[in-house]
Amino acid sequence: MSRNLRRGRVALAIAIAGALALICCGGGASLFMFTGLFSKNDDVSTNNCGLQTSVDLNKAFPRVGTFGDEQMRNAAIIVSIGQEMRVPPRGWVIAVATAIQESYLNNVGHLGEANDHDSLGLFQQRPSQGWGTPAQIMDPRYSSRKFYEKLMTVPGWEGAPLTTAAQRVQRSAYPNAYARHENVATTIVNTITDGGARAAGNSVDMRCVLGAEISASGWTSPVLGEIVSGFRTASRPTHHGVDIGAPRGAEIHAASAGRVIQMRCDARTSDGRPWGCGRDGSPSIKGCGWYVDILHAGGIITRYCHMGAPPKVSIGQTVTAGQLLGQVGSTGNSSGPHLHFEVHRDGDRSSAGAIEPGRFMREMGAPLGDGKP
Repeated sequence: MSRNLRRGRVALAIAIAGALALICCGGGASLFMFTGLFSKNDDVSTNNCGLQTSVDLNKAFPRVGTFGDEQMRNAAIIVSIGQEMRVPPRGWVIAVATAIQESYLNNVGHLGEANDHDSLGLFQQRPSQGWGTPAQIMDPRYSSRKFYEKLMTVPGWEGAPLTTAAQRVQRSAYPNAYARHENVATTIVNTITDGGARAAGNSVDMRCVLGAEISASGWTSPVLGEIVSGFRTASRPTHHGVDIGAPRGAEIHAASAGRVIQMRCDARTSDGRPWGCGRDGSPSIKGCGWYVDILHAGGIITRYCHMGAPPKVSIGQTVTAGQLLGQVGSTGNSSGPHLHFEVHRDGDRSSAGAIEPGRFMREMGAPLGDGKP
């Protein structure tokens, strides 16, 4: 990569580190991070889980954000090579996110003195490191194929956090930078393939996820069960999540890879006295009971409330999609066993940052309950 790109990444890494410090230490402080294209008011089309045919490289693709015609065509080439090689769609999202980080989906040639060593092409691969000749690497089809060949040798890449899988291929000096492009890479893949990032991530059959499977976007349902109370309904306008009915003791899993930023007991009486989480709560008790907050790529936060026992994770711990967090219970403000599940954007843990979880999870290919909150 160029020296200018490297300097930009250093500055961005510092900015992100500072922002994360605000979340860890500032309670409900709001945080702006890279949130892809998600909006509180966006309606999403989630009827499809990808094309059953190969990407047509002769067609024009819609722009996504600041990515123009040539960049979208390069992304389409990356996806089409993945299809040819029968790489599951999770690999397409990883590859596109990696190319965004390395070249912003531009097929970058030699930049003279500004070059980072001899890095070239969409993935900034180096001839001196055995990736191929300069002419080969400058062919997006060749460079995409080489990326996938290396990715497919990484054990467990389908279930690994995107940044972990990408780093095992790229060996970047900034290994944590790939994750911030996961949301927009998901949007690009969905745009090119009519919803391919919503497909089951480890299947080449382009089908929607079943049960607790992880989608190509890297998301999964936190618990299996029907939605029994919706988001900000007329009768509960301050209900900033959804309630998923599940039996006591049912396992609760991380909806996506991320870092635990909160884990504690929040249960108190109406006059503010501690109630504790060693016993069930009730509708008259305030708070989430035992709960966990996880910060994901793009500043998305998920919250898991009313666990029946102390969570199985700790603050600062990195978790993978589907990792066990705890068990369903009824602590805090609860009338019976269930999971209260929230999704927040812009790193904002307050009610102002809450978005409708059912809609978001459908867009991620991991619908909650029956998909009809």
